Amino acid sequence: MTVTDKDCVVGIEYEVKEAGKDEVVDSNKGSQPLEFIMGTGQIIPGLEKGLTGMQEGESGDILVPASEAYGEYNNEAVQTLPIEQFEGIELKEGLTLYGQGENGQTVQVTVKSFNDKEVVVDFNHPLAGKDLMFSVKVLSAREATDEEKATGQVGGEHCNDGSCGCGH
Repeated sequence: MTVTDKDCVVGIEYEVKEAGKDEVVDSNKGSQPLEFIMGTGQIIPGLEKGLTGMQEGESGDILVPASEAYGEYNNEAVQTLPIEQFEGIELKEGLTLYGQGENGQTVQVTVKSFNDKEVVVDFNHPLAGKDLMFSVKVLSAREATDEEKATGQVGGEHCNDGSCGCGH
């Protein structure tokens, strides 16, 4: 089946690098496929756009500009906070911390620097402002079930051992 831009459940194997660099920043090779429903915002827009029209079993490289990945780097997303807010945390530069945003969503921050009074944190995604090169293989492509279309979640009966994170 061909990957369509809406209501298509796609399973991919991928490796992603910052464009022009050799270091792999993320990969699921050798583990479970990444499964998602096209058109629901579950993956970055540029990757979804690049997958549209690919065939099941097809491999390819997809260059995703920063604007269609994790967005441009926003200097205003760097904040200085009092060190008291980090009590009990062993701080080091580059440390990734998770907290709650204003609406209860999980927020990821990176410690840029710190001293004995304050901590500079970056709310930008670590890959913000970076063009990404995805090497992908489409492992599966099928029409979403009515339940998947209604819930926006892949799955149901396919997983009985808990490996898909569904808790069975």
